[in-house]
Amino acid sequence: MTDRYAVFGHPLGHTKSPFIHTEFARQFGEDLTYEAIEAPVDGFESALRRFIDDGGVGANVTVPFKLEAFGLADHAKDAARICGAANTLRFVDGRIEADNTDGVGLVRDITRNLGVPLSGARVLFAGAGGATRGAVAPFLAQGAEITIANRTVAKGHEIEALLGDRGPVRAVSYENLSGYFDIVLNSTTLSLTGKAPPLPDTVFEGARLAYDLVYGKGLTPFLAKAEARGAQVADGVGMLVEQAAEAFAWWRGKRPDTATVIKAMTVPLV
Repeated sequence: MTDRYAVFGHPLGHTKSPFIHTEFARQFGEDLTYEAIEAPVDGFESALRRFIDDGGVGANVTVPFKLEAFGLADHAKDAARICGAANTLRFVDGRIEADNTDGVGLVRDITRNLGVPLSGARVLFAGAGGATRGAVAPFLAQGAEITIANRTVAKGHEIEALLGDRGPVRAVSYENLSGYFDIVLNSTTLSLTGKAPPLPDTVFEGARLAYDLVYGKGLTPFLAKAEARGAQVADGVGMLVEQAAEAFAWWRGKRPDTATVIKAMTVPLV
């Protein structure tokens, strides 16, 4: 019997997840289907439970349902508990299990695909939302030193209090940001509207990598500023594919090759 998977979100008009997971399944000859289900904003739980009742065995979850997905889980892995949000679910013996693969997907893209080590790296996150919250723990596990800059410093302090026992984490306002960094990441959504976080130019001086978690937007203002100061630049397409590979491996017990899929989805940074 063909296994059913899906991605839930709203809206889902441009989701790449069906393409990615279909390519992964093709690598192993896996018998599965993967569909996009655009649930009503107030109807995620009913849509999810209907999918499970109809034989669904696993799902990805994107905005705006990640928090609700976590709340519905009977069991959550550490990565999901840290950020209070789930982007990957699997259904086992009537139970919903939750994970969040975004952070480890980002780590894999930076360290393996881009060849930039995190051990001892001074890392700056612009933004203190869910993307940063999910990434800090796996970055610390790699030996990175984390600074979080955000307009509302209290949000950064929440992450600092939550994860500071795992490694060096500090939160500052954009106005009080100073120092030099090896890796600078834009985890805000400002690039979707052609804007950039208010980072001083000095943070890019000597930076090895500038990474925009938004993907498919070309050379965003954030990346353009970094490139002008000599940093290697990358967008989030590799993270998208790598987090999907982590989900596939959790579901199927097989980790797909990501290189060809990333290449097929890459938009030139020009």
